This record gives sequence, structure tokens and C-alpha cells, in this order.
Amino acid sequence: MRIVSGIQPTGNLHLGNYLGAIRNWVRMQDEFTAQGHECLYFLADLHAISMPHTPADLAANTREMVAALVACGIDPDKSILFNQAQVPQHAELQWLLNGTARMGWLNRMTQWKDKAGKNREGASVALFTYPVLQAADVLLYQATHVPVGEDQKQHLELARDIAQKFNNDFASEAAPVFTQPDPIIPPEAARIMSLRDGSAKMSKSDPSDMSRINLTDDADTIMTKIKKAKTDPEPLPSEKAGLEGRPEAANLVGIYAAMAGTSVEAVLGEFGGSGFGRFKPALGELLVDRLAPINARFVDLRQDRAALDTILAKGAARARALAVPTLERAYAALGLVRG
Repeated sequence: MRIVSGIQPTGNLHLGNYLGAIRNWVRMQDEFTAQGHECLYFLADLHAISMPHTPADLAANTREMVAALVACGIDPDKSILFNQAQVPQHAELQWLLNGTARMGWLNRMTQWKDKAGKNREGASVALFTYPVLQAADVLLYQATHVPVGEDQKQHLELARDIAQKFNNDFASEAAPVFTQPDPIIPPEAARIMSLRDGSAKMSKSDPSDMSRINLTDDADTIMTKIKKAKTDPEPLPSEKAGLEGRPEAANLVGIYAAMAGTSVEAVLGEFGGSGFGRFKPALGELLVDRLAPINARFVDLRQDRAALDTILAKGAARARALAVPTLERAYAALGLVRG
């Protein structure tokens, strides 16, 4: 098996990022590499330029994301960790695949419709062809499996369609150029909501820092944010159904369950009937206990630019070694003379 997955480099990483994607990457790394499989994880900085951005922020956020991934448990010696911009084969293969992808396929992409909105004429071409680059990201490495959530299933199907059409048009059934990757549906990730509004996702763009737990927060800050998190006056129920219509309570219980590696039902079995005066300190202590080692490592790493650049460079070298043979086969299949 060869597992490939990417994440856009964003600053101000928070608890939602950790419980949503990063922790699952670590789990896959430890499970699959122990069985002799390969995991490639990349920072999707080429994807990031499909939307307006500040160059200095993109560079800083890319390095910060590397620090966060390593702090959370991604081991550059076990996994191949790199950023797209250092592996130009991603962009080259995207161009070759643009000849196979079809306008109708891309027009149907939900993410394109959502992000472009009503201003499609003003959206970048990169945003429209974003899914073709995603296809190149995985097909380049002959990925056998790609972890996908609900929002990326459509893009993986497109990658499979592109691979199949390219193989049908330019290769033989006995010697296909590309492997069609299968999805890995990760365990359901906790949906982490704002500490100030249980109906809104935890986000770095929220103007209130009290709405999120940042990976850079120290123990005192975490405890303060949890104690001041919005709740309601009712005690916690003893059963999950009792959380219906109580978004803030459901969010805090969900965070506890995710961090403790248990179920919402088990948390309510322990705290049902208790008020938030008992539950919040317990949640704060759990978060501090689990996040303190990550925080310490993250804060230390993010200040060492040379170490972060070395991690990316070494990962990129390993990625290029895997990418080049596939790219050359694609050029040859298309009849392009390479000299």
C-alpha cells in the first residue's frame, strides 16, 4: 500500500485541525508503516495559490504546518513529509492531465461551485483546475489509497476517472500508466465547534481568540478558555439524546470524548447529572494533559527555521525519486519527446 494525503498550509492551528485531520495521519503512519507500507504527506502550497493569499504568510504558514505535524507525531523518518512546491512533478503532471480532464467534469465539482460562488468569471483558473492538481498529487506516486472525508470523495472519483481515461487512451490494459487509488474512509472525526457558538465550526478566522484552543496555547490559557466557554444552565444529561438542542454542551462533551478516546455515551455515564462547574475543570485538565507535549514541541520547532527547511528538503528529495518514473511514463505515453 502507498497512502498519499495533503493538507493546505494554514496558520494558527487549533484543536479542530488536530482532531480533524492531523491525529488521523499519525494513526495511519504508525499503523501502516509498521506493516511495511508507505505514507506520503504533503503541504498543498500549490493549491493555496488558487485563492488570494499573502506570499509571506504562505511561506510562514508552510513552515508552521510542518512544525505542527511533527509536534503532533508525524515522523519524517517514517513518513515522507514535503511541500508541493519542492516537487515540480506535481505541476508538470497536472498540465499533462489537463489534456485528459474534461470541462464538464470540472464544472460539476461542488467545491468549485461553492468557492467561486456567483463570481465565476472573476475566479482564478487555478481554482477551476484545482481537482486536476489533486489528481496529479496522488496519481504521481501510484497511490493505492487516499484518506478522504465527505468533502473530498468527489475529487477522488475525478482522479480515478482521469486515470482510467488516460490509461484507456494512451496505454494498454496490461501496462497502465496510472494506478486507480481506492479511498480510505477514516474513523469519523470529531466535529469541533467554536467555544463561543456551538453552531459554528472552530476556526482561525473567528475574530475572538476565546472561540478556539490553539496549539500554541499554554496550560493557563487552555483552562481559562474552557472555563469561559459558552454553556447553558442545565446539568449534563445521562444519555446522548439529552444533548439535542444544546449545541455548546454537545460540543464540550464531544471534545472530551475525542481527546479521551472514548464515546459521548461513556462521558455522559461519568458526568451525567453534573453541572459545568465540575465538567469544565475536568475537560480543561484533560486538554492540558494531552496537548502540553504537543504545545512544547510545536513552540520549540516553529522557531527553528533551518530544521523545518531540512525536513521539507529531505522529504521532497524522497518524493521526487518516487515521482520521476511516473512522470516520464506519462510523457512517453503522450508521445512527447524528452531527449
